[in-house]
Amino acid sequence: MLNFNYSIPTKIFFGKGQIEVLGREIKKYGSKVLIVYGKGSIKKTGIYNEAVNILKDNNIDYWELADVDPNPRITSVREGIKICKEKEVEFILPIGGGSSIDCAKVIGAGYYYDGDPWDLLIGKAKVKNSLPIGTVLTLSATGSEMDAGAVITNMETNQKLSVGHPTMAPKFSILDPEYTFTVPKNQTAAGVADIMSHVFESYFSRTKEAYLQDRMAEAILKTCIKYGKIAIDEPENYEARSNIMWASSLAINGLLGYGKGNDFKWSVHAIEHELSAYYDITHGVGLAILYPNWMRHVLDDENVYKFVEYGINIWGIDRNKNDYVIANEAIDKTREYFNSLGLPATLEEVGIGKENLDKMAKAAVDHNKGTVGSFKPLAYEDVLNIYMASL
Repeated sequence: MLNFNYSIPTKIFFGKGQIEVLGREIKKYGSKVLIVYGKGSIKKTGIYNEAVNILKDNNIDYWELADVDPNPRITSVREGIKICKEKEVEFILPIGGGSSIDCAKVIGAGYYYDGDPWDLLIGKAKVKNSLPIGTVLTLSATGSEMDAGAVITNMETNQKLSVGHPTMAPKFSILDPEYTFTVPKNQTAAGVADIMSHVFESYFSRTKEAYLQDRMAEAILKTCIKYGKIAIDEPENYEARSNIMWASSLAINGLLGYGKGNDFKWSVHAIEHELSAYYDITHGVGLAILYPNWMRHVLDDENVYKFVEYGINIWGIDRNKNDYVIANEAIDKTREYFNSLGLPATLEEVGIGKENLDKMAKAAVDHNKGTVGSFKPLAYEDVLNIYMASL
């Protein structure tokens, strides 16, 4: 296991009725709040009114940034920063899923930068500080409620890029599984695929001696596999929703990557970001399409052991079989599981053809300084072949 520094600073309030702490927690940081949310589902479910009434009861002034897109836009970030500066906002409260939270994070970081906030995404400028944020989570998927990163899309340049800084981590997050009861089946399925994909990025690494982290990763994967279909079929099953919600946070809060070094780069997320940037598809859907094809592409003599481990420990495949038989069965079972959730298996199913694959493959490599991922570094031709296999 490699050296690491442990820090997961977000305070979690998990379970039914935990929103009651909202006013108290916000007032630790100020009394002027920007609420950030998506297309209005929180108003239909009553979560919006619940949160706003708490703010009013605690004499907290608030403004709103609504209509944040599923792949949050830099235009929304710019609008949010403008509100924060004009109203001297002291705290940002995203209510929703990862899109609202990511948007809020970059608003908070952009508040302390005088130029265009897109500069922070392209590396022209560095994040130095951020307004504090707290989250009320309504969708289990991205894990943004418990990490310090954010992903933002620029539709004008067909780019979807990430940025992170310790000050961008939420000060607290309220995780009430009941708030996910009304999430549609397709979004629940995409969220489960997103969670599993976050685990895969850490699990498939070149560090062999991080035994504990890999066993924790397997526990989260098995949790998703056990409860994902139940959450879809029984949307108000609290046990399923609560396990999926906590899996979402643990999958990407850093815990699984500690001890694996600072030089490993994610693979499939970088490839999928180009799909979302060009076609604005749901992130989890793109990941579900790509991941089994990435697995098949990177499988070789050097790393087959990892797929054997995955096949035996996750899917219960007979360890007496040939290594490549186990590996390929595990990949097949991964695809079958995503299919069982109702997720598409090909790019064609989501309206994507060959026309931009070359551009996207080049962009993925360029955005990652020459190669994508570190488990098995991928050049342009590799990325293009994975796209082609996904058609």
